[in-house]
Amino acid sequence: MNPLAERQTARSLVRIGRRVKLKAEVNVTPAGLLSIGGLVGGILLSTTVLVVATIRATRGR
Repeated sequence: MNPLAERQTARSLVRIGRRVKLKAEVNVTPAGLLSIGGLVGGILLSTTVLVVATIRATRGR
């Protein structure tokens, strides 16, 4: 079996008080985790560029 195709599962249960219960389950492959990491990295880099551009624009006024 291809190690990049093996699915991994994560489950979470959060309780808030007695009435509210939140359940979540995620199935993802290692290749999917790499893709998610790349997307998050791209978002963080683009946010940094926007912040730097805004700071430079406000200092130039």
